[in-house]
Amino acid sequence: MPSNENSVSDRRTQYRTCPLCEATCGLAVEVEGEKVIRVRGDKDDPFSRGFICPKGANLGELHHDPDRLRTPLVRRDGELVEATWDEAFEAIAAGMGRVFETHGRESLGLMLGNPITHHLAPAFYVAPVVRACGTRQIYSASTVDQMPQHVVSGLLWGDPNAFPIPDIDRTDHLLMLGANPMASNGSLMTAPDLPGRIKDMPKRGARLVVVDPRKTETAERADEHLFIRPGTDVFWLAALVTTLFEEELVDIGRLEPWVEGVEEVRGLVAPFTAENVADVCGIDAETTRRQARALAGAAAAAVYGRIGNHTVEFGTATSWMAAILNILTGNFDRPGGVMTSSPVAGRIEDGEPGGKGYRTGRWASRVKGHPEVNGEFPAASLADEMETEGPGQIRAALTIATNPVRSYPNSERLDRAFAKLDFHVAFDIYVNETTRHADVILPAPSALEEECYELTFMGNAIRSFAKYDEPVFESEGPTEADIFARLILALRGEGGTADANLIHNEMIEHAVGRIADSDGIDRETILKAIDGMPPIKKLLDLKLRSGWRGDLFGSRPGGISLEKLAKHPHGVDLGPMVERYPNRLKTESGKIDLASPLLVGDWERVQERFAAPNAAEQLLLIGRRHVRSNNSWMHNIGPLISGRSRCTLLMNPEDAAERRLDDGATTQIKSRGGALEVEVEVSPSMMKGVVSLPHGWGHDAPGIRMGVAQANAGVPSNVLTDDRVIDTASGNAVLNGIPVEVAASA
Repeated sequence: MPSNENSVSDRRTQYRTCPLCEATCGLAVEVEGEKVIRVRGDKDDPFSRGFICPKGANLGELHHDPDRLRTPLVRRDGELVEATWDEAFEAIAAGMGRVFETHGRESLGLMLGNPITHHLAPAFYVAPVVRACGTRQIYSASTVDQMPQHVVSGLLWGDPNAFPIPDIDRTDHLLMLGANPMASNGSLMTAPDLPGRIKDMPKRGARLVVVDPRKTETAERADEHLFIRPGTDVFWLAALVTTLFEEELVDIGRLEPWVEGVEEVRGLVAPFTAENVADVCGIDAETTRRQARALAGAAAAAVYGRIGNHTVEFGTATSWMAAILNILTGNFDRPGGVMTSSPVAGRIEDGEPGGKGYRTGRWASRVKGHPEVNGEFPAASLADEMETEGPGQIRAALTIATNPVRSYPNSERLDRAFAKLDFHVAFDIYVNETTRHADVILPAPSALEEECYELTFMGNAIRSFAKYDEPVFESEGPTEADIFARLILALRGEGGTADANLIHNEMIEHAVGRIADSDGIDRETILKAIDGMPPIKKLLDLKLRSGWRGDLFGSRPGGISLEKLAKHPHGVDLGPMVERYPNRLKTESGKIDLASPLLVGDWERVQERFAAPNAAEQLLLIGRRHVRSNNSWMHNIGPLISGRSRCTLLMNPEDAAERRLDDGATTQIKSRGGALEVEVEVSPSMMKGVVSLPHGWGHDAPGIRMGVAQANAGVPSNVLTDDRVIDTASGNAVLNGIPVEVAASA
């Protein structure tokens, strides 16, 4: 059994990376036999520096959770019962085959959840799964989260996955909107121990300004907190841009020769002066101008907007304005500003700027004609595609680590629609609100039974860091790579008993061929270097050794390889982010395109709303995060939900008094999408006119098998969201700034 620190008897300590959020903190997992005794922060991890949050500390609770599935379930006579792996894959091959034969592959809906980004095998195998499905009906957590940033990154600098990451360790001024890293540990910014990094900012004289409708845990730590009306960040950011132009504070710096569209942006934002947006946003003009001057005057500054900016009606436009601010103040691709990561397993461009550019709308959704974005359709449109009859109606589903019934808009419609599917395969560790409708459930191994290397999140990391972890325990079933490989074979019509090695070998051959062609390395040299490894190690070693920090199979002595990382169980830190532009530009023009036609066209919606804002007297609903929670399945871990219920409606004292609501009272909250009854929590942290309810709760559906969650059910906030308003440029759902009515419960 793997081990890298031994003691008396059968007790050992193994170092791991926490798989429960984007922070990728280092853990020291103390094990005795087959039991996790304790999980603590790894003080020798150079990236996380010993930090641990309650989620990571309870990783053992997740591993030992009796409700976590360990064997497949197959529906027989209407009930989900345990089955062998062969029986499960044969059922998938037969069930999907029937649907494909009768209705075609476009009748399959594929839904992907964010836990796949925390595991190594999906980083390699999800793309082949998508190809094997052969459908354009693809949905993911991206359109209930960060799709606006994909669009802005794609259109401005040509790479939808090159996110602007605030260089928090070196910045002098950080303007943060719609983010609460003291609770989330960071989002689209992999920086373990973010609470510690925020606390370190004043020591070097750096300032943090938080703009949020709630005085969050992060705002409590800030030098300044500004309340802002939900959904109006786009107007306020535009006013900051206008101020830069009005006061001649624009200074793009070294990238100016590669930036175009500045004058067009000047014209677009001209009406959004600090004075004109003050009443709409709730921030006075002088404060707005002062903030613009601070950004322009700082030695290095960064504007960082997150989920509160993305999951609103103008999510793409808001992300666009944030990007423009970073560029016009000379803080894009600059130490201390915003930069794009340089993952060890990635490559650094050394050619001329320019590429194919980025496009959306290559095809459209069947029912409402939503344009494709990043190969996906909006999560908010899923209910329509499942319920509307006709050719292409979704009649089968493959859900991978996702719970759309509790995370997508139109919760009640989706619940009914999943119940009516002809066939549903779920890849999940729980029988939850969505998977209870499945015909087959394939359980993923425990995170502690799998190798770990954070391929996805190192692409958003503030430092070039590499760490490989061996499994802590032997797997109770097949590896995750084997499960994906067999699923691919079943989807391709090759049967339920086909050999997983067929897929493994295809993928390895493809990766070897790509390296041989691009780097001029002899195939035999590459194959010899990975000989004897299991498939997932081969794929990872190929990626590491061909990355910009890799040893290139001996051609770069001293470079990274899997063998080298194995000698460094706490990880290897190879430095902060580095400047990558203009070489990294992949736009057709080879320049940063500030005024892409799609973004300029979308700006018309912003102008229309600015001319007719929402009624100020309406209450607006926003979500919130808690350090003990990330996804809905974490609500089944007892220590993470202990104490007072966190599924409450936070409400400003004045708003509560006007409605004669006391702390702890039950109230009805109603939106255009639906209604709920929920406990009120009166809090001065809330801006007047704004209420807050967390997402992912509502665990009282019949048939789920999550005992702890059922005993602490809460209410599903996505009952209140619908698809009638989305961010049309990206397809992102609107989960914040929802008009609601709140009144005493009958």
